[in-house]
Amino acid sequence: MEKHTVYKVYRTIMLIIITAFVTFMLTTVGIYAYIKNDGNLFLVNKQEIGGITSELYTYKNIIDQYYLGEVDEEKLEEGAIRGYIEGLGDPYTEYISEEEMEDYMQDTLGNYVGIGVYMAKDKETNYVKIISFIENSPAEKAGLLVGDFIVGLDDKTYTADEMDELSDDIKGEEGTKVKLTILRGTDTKEFTVKREKIKVNPVEGKILEENIGYIAFTSFDETTAEDFKEKYDELRAEGMQYLIMDLRNNGGGLVDQALKIADYIAEKGSVLLYEVDKKGNEEIEKSKNDPIVNVPVCILTNKNTASASEILVGALQDLKKAKIVGTTTYGKGIIQEILSVKDSGGIKITTQEYQTPNHHKIHKVGIEPDEKVELPKDVGNVLTVPEEKDTQLNKAKEVVKKIET
Repeated sequence: MEKHTVYKVYRTIMLIIITAFVTFMLTTVGIYAYIKNDGNLFLVNKQEIGGITSELYTYKNIIDQYYLGEVDEEKLEEGAIRGYIEGLGDPYTEYISEEEMEDYMQDTLGNYVGIGVYMAKDKETNYVKIISFIENSPAEKAGLLVGDFIVGLDDKTYTADEMDELSDDIKGEEGTKVKLTILRGTDTKEFTVKREKIKVNPVEGKILEENIGYIAFTSFDETTAEDFKEKYDELRAEGMQYLIMDLRNNGGGLVDQALKIADYIAEKGSVLLYEVDKKGNEEIEKSKNDPIVNVPVCILTNKNTASASEILVGALQDLKKAKIVGTTTYGKGIIQEILSVKDSGGIKITTQEYQTPNHHKIHKVGIEPDEKVELPKDVGNVLTVPEEKDTQLNKAKEVVKKIET
């Protein structure tokens, strides 16, 4: 059995697509999952699949005898595989073609050429909705807004069910342009956006009043833990005595990065995560190093805090290393692995669920904050709320100063 690298992918509810323009799926409007870079991958021998083969040959013979048009055997094979996997009815399990695999992995690791938006399927409208932007992204500079629906691209229309196709069509060469048709309220608008190389989810930080540090990021890519440590050290040098981590609208990312950040805060040897398979077997992730974060920590969450971010929140809450302020997290607690197949594509398949250090399940439940705080009703989006109206942030400022270390 040939071995390859296994990538464990952690995603939020519904199908999560991360494209070259960065697509994330959050809660009911989805966001991006996580990948863990370790383990082994078994190779599937396509000649030993079993009974389904004879059934497919029956239909192949019918096509060979009666179909009038040209037959592309590769496309038929890919379609059969894709349909077979879709028959599971699991929105997180999907077929990835050989052509898609390289782009899929590159996108997931956080290096993109695109327009810098996070988007998700919207059930109510059946359109694709913009839920946030990469800072200074081409889309944001072009005038697109959070809450806009992407209904068309280059004169072609799309529904939410066609988000995969939209994601693919938005991809392109750096410097090329894409024309988007946007539904904003009842108005339809058109925007031309230039594709650019984008650094996804930069870790941002600053000092607030009273030496309170603030660090925010909306996903975990392959450098997030390193970027977090660098920003923490920078703020500590500026006199930071308390830390607020903003994980609102953080839909996940690479699980190893979430665990590294937990490792910075938890005591060495602490259980950070349980991964449980269908047979009840557990894999245990523990903190491997002495903590470097030595200030009180408070974490902001909302309904769009999902996937790998819930691993970090759940670990630090159970270990009493952070207070949680905001609203209940999304509740996406199952794990997918990407398994590649020789001379073919691969499959992203649900294999495990995760549990917090106290064995709390999170899938379809979420994590309750220690201090539940809603944003004002007139605040449309946490990404654009002014600090003076950010009731969650202001409560976190109160809470973090009361934490004993």
